Amino acid sequence: MNPLARFQISILFFVQFFIWGTWGVSMGTWMNGLGFTAPQIGTAFGATSVAAMISPFIVGPLADRFFSAQRVLGVLHLLGGILLFAASKTTTFAGFYGLLIAHTLCYMPTLALVNTVAFSQMKDAAQSFGSIRVMGTFGWIAAGYLIGTRHLGASSTQFVIGSAVSIFLGIYSFFFLPDVPPKAKGEPVNFRAIIGLDALALFKDPSFAVFAIGSFLICIPLAFYYSGAERFLTQTGILEAPWKMTFGQMSEVLFMLIFPIMFSRLGVKKMLVLGMACWLARYLCFAYGAPQGTGFWLLMLGIVLHGPCFDFFFVTGQIYVDQCAPVQIRSAAQCLIAFITYGAGMLVGSITQGYVLKAHTLPDNSINWSPTWIIPAVGSGFIMLAFLALFKSPRKVEAK
Repeated sequence: MNPLARFQISILFFVQFFIWGTWGVSMGTWMNGLGFTAPQIGTAFGATSVAAMISPFIVGPLADRFFSAQRVLGVLHLLGGILLFAASKTTTFAGFYGLLIAHTLCYMPTLALVNTVAFSQMKDAAQSFGSIRVMGTFGWIAAGYLIGTRHLGASSTQFVIGSAVSIFLGIYSFFFLPDVPPKAKGEPVNFRAIIGLDALALFKDPSFAVFAIGSFLICIPLAFYYSGAERFLTQTGILEAPWKMTFGQMSEVLFMLIFPIMFSRLGVKKMLVLGMACWLARYLCFAYGAPQGTGFWLLMLGIVLHGPCFDFFFVTGQIYVDQCAPVQIRSAAQCLIAFITYGAGMLVGSITQGYVLKAHTLPDNSINWSPTWIIPAVGSGFIMLAFLALFKSPRKVEAK
C-alpha cells in the first residue's frame, strides 16, 4: 500500500471514530441529567440505527455510480457537524432527537464510505485492513479520555467537540484523501441500482444469508452494551466511566494487531463465533460484577472483552462482505451490512433495552441492573449456537 495513502487513511479512521466517541458513550448520562426517561434514552441511542437503515442505501449507490467516495464523505461530515452543534443547544427530547436523527443520517453512511476508501488502496485487505482500522480505535480512546477525564459526560460540550471535529474531517476529505472514483459510472441506471437493491443479490449465497441473519440477531443484545454500559458503570459507582470504558478500545488495538495471524489460522467462521462467545462472557461479567473487590475486576474484564468482541465479528464481517461483493456494488454491499447491524439489529436492541430498564427501575428510581445483563447473555448464547450450526465458511474468504 502506498505510504502516503496509508498515512492519509490512518488519519481518516482516527478522526472518524473520534467524532462518534465524543458522545456515543456518555450521551445517556447527559440525557438522564435533563430528566429524560429510560425509554427516551434508549430511543435516542437508537438514532444511529434508524439512520443506518435509511441513508446508506442512498449514499452507497451514489459513491458506486455518480460521485467519488471521498467527496460524498466530505459533504456528509460538513452537514453532520453543523447538525450536531445544533443538537448541543437543545434540551427538549423532541428537538434533540430530531437533530440527532438528522446528524446520524449524515454520519452513519460514512462508516461504510471510509471502508470503501480504505479497501480501494489495498491489495490484500485481510493483511492490511486491521493495522489501519486500529487508528479508529485510537480515535475512540482519545475521545473517551477527553470526555471522561474532563468530566464532560454530563455536559453538552461533548456534542460541540464532536461537531468541530466533524467539520474538520469534512474539509480534510476534500483535500487530503486519495481519489476513489465511482466504479460503476456510466453503467445503465435503474431504480434497483439507485436505492442499492442490487446488493440484495448477495442473499442468494446461503453463507451470506446466514451471516446477515446472525449479524442482525447478535446486534440486538449488543445494543444493551452500547446503550446502557456507561450509565450502568456510573450508577454502580465506577469513577470516570467514559475513560475506563476506553480500556475496551485499548484491548481492541491489541487484537487488531494480531488479527491477521488469527484470521489466517481460524478462518471466517471461527472468528465470528469467537466474537459472539466474547459478547456472552461480557454480559455475564456485568451481571455478576461489583464496584469493589473481585467484582470490580469482573467489570473491567467485561470492558476489556470489547476488543475481541468487535474485532472478531465486525472486522471479519467487513472483510467478508468486501470479498463476497462484485466490485461494482461494494459500497452498496457495505451499506447493506451496516443496515442489518448498526441499523435494524441495534435499533431493536436499543428500544428493547429502554423498556427492560424501565421494567427493572426500583421505587427510588435506581435500577436493578443484574437482570438487564442476564437477558442479553441468554440471547447471545442461543444465537451463537445457531450460527455455529448453520454458517459455512466460503472458501473464497478463508485465509490461506
